[in-house]
Amino acid sequence: MKTAKLFIKCLENEGVVYIFGIPGEENLALMDALLDSSIQFITTRHEQGAAFMADVYGRLTSRAGVCLSTLGPGATNLLTGVADANMDHAPLVAIAGQADTSRLHKESHQVLDLQNIFAPVTKYSSRLLTPNTVPEVVRKAFKLAQTEKSGACFIEFPENIADMEIDAEPLRAQQPTMPEPAADRVDAAARLISEARHPIILAGNGVIRAQAWRELADFAAALNIPVANTFMAKGVVPFKHPTALGSVGLQSQDYVNSGFNRADVIVCVGYDLVEYHPRLWHPTRDRKIIHIDASPAEVDAHYTVEVGVVGDLRHSLRRIAERATPQQGHPLRPLREALIEDMNQHRDDDAFPLKPQKIIWDLRTAMDLDDIVICDVGAHKMWMARMFRCEYPNTCIISNGFASMGIAVPGAVGAKLAFPERRVVAVTGDAGFLMNSQEIETAVRLKLPMVVLIWNDGGYGLIEWKQMTTYGRPAYVHFNNPDFVKYAESFGAKGYRVNHAAELMPRLRQALADDGVNIIDCPVDYTENLKLTAKLGEAIFQL
Repeated sequence: MKTAKLFIKCLENEGVVYIFGIPGEENLALMDALLDSSIQFITTRHEQGAAFMADVYGRLTSRAGVCLSTLGPGATNLLTGVADANMDHAPLVAIAGQADTSRLHKESHQVLDLQNIFAPVTKYSSRLLTPNTVPEVVRKAFKLAQTEKSGACFIEFPENIADMEIDAEPLRAQQPTMPEPAADRVDAAARLISEARHPIILAGNGVIRAQAWRELADFAAALNIPVANTFMAKGVVPFKHPTALGSVGLQSQDYVNSGFNRADVIVCVGYDLVEYHPRLWHPTRDRKIIHIDASPAEVDAHYTVEVGVVGDLRHSLRRIAERATPQQGHPLRPLREALIEDMNQHRDDDAFPLKPQKIIWDLRTAMDLDDIVICDVGAHKMWMARMFRCEYPNTCIISNGFASMGIAVPGAVGAKLAFPERRVVAVTGDAGFLMNSQEIETAVRLKLPMVVLIWNDGGYGLIEWKQMTTYGRPAYVHFNNPDFVKYAESFGAKGYRVNHAAELMPRLRQALADDGVNIIDCPVDYTENLKLTAKLGEAIFQL
């Protein structure tokens, strides 16, 4: 068979259902082989959109999302989405066509050294130079992409290699199992928790990747320890759970307002430093840290680990809970009650443009608890992270590793393909929306019911927030927008504009019930940003 056909067989062997991408001259053989494959190729309108679709699909399914481009500019367009997946630890395999190997040693049309370009933003970057290496390279890419800490891998596929004949078969697809935690480390962690006076748990996205959220909730309940979660771990403990403190990472006073300043032992579970820097929740560097994760801790001056428990997260949490002594009382309950009060404060607010709190209240009320929100990057992300209640993991997807704008619309396409039975909403600012709004056409063409809720403020609201708190005046952050209703209709979608506060809820319900793509233009009043800063302390803007 042709090497291109073997490559596709290897992808089928890995369980690939969708490939997101754009055809090109240097991937013609792959595109032709896909016509005879069970894999569905999703033609996108930009390679960055394809990478973001694969990114979110991988994060939601725990199986590597796959994106494909041609060489040169097509491949470099993938870079942002691939980097986002890698820093957010979402499993992804990116594939790019390449020129004939006879051109790679010299200056040549559209030729770049893609293997080296992608190396800094992936776990593994490889170039296929002979047909017989295809089974090994593909298996290794998927194995590394899906092994903790999961991330992105890249394969460069020269066009002449794709056309060569080969007699080979895919390698058996298997993933390594997580080891049991060391018994002495489990005992040490249990002893430190039992001796603590005020322990607190910081839960990260690794808990979701390990599917250990039930074990974490049971652990927190059994030992009566409050749980704060990172932006990327929303829903890891249901908000209704009595130990839940909500999300941290919005502002400098999270150290105080979430109880870290009171803690003597901080139990970090599935926590990635990229999500929320330790200097922000451990500035004093004098607390004892327990690191519970699938891999050893990163080195950081503010993250000096007293006890490290490395292994299967679910088993680690069960073992420690069996051996540790529960805490008495719940000293951080007032913090939880204050957060609930903030969430409820503007539920009946009729001001226009709408306050962020009101938009979130209506969105949460209109959606089912297991529906999925894909949140773009901007001021709205900070509000969603703090105030959008989650009862289940992976129901509010926030990128907070690489944190790239433009992820929401293509991410919603990936989410809807991953879970077609669940309703999906892309929450985005007007700036982030226009960065990948071309993928509205992809969603309409695929007949994917989804909602895009645009928080419209006519500017880069998060940057203005930081400018105002730092310098007291904005600089070059304002712009004009198209008519989003007409823009939506030009794609064959439905468009709505919210003209007063009472309109948002019925518009959301109408859009969520529809069987097509619906775009809602909702003006937002971001003067609330500075009020929040004044109340909580300087925003840290870990975008």
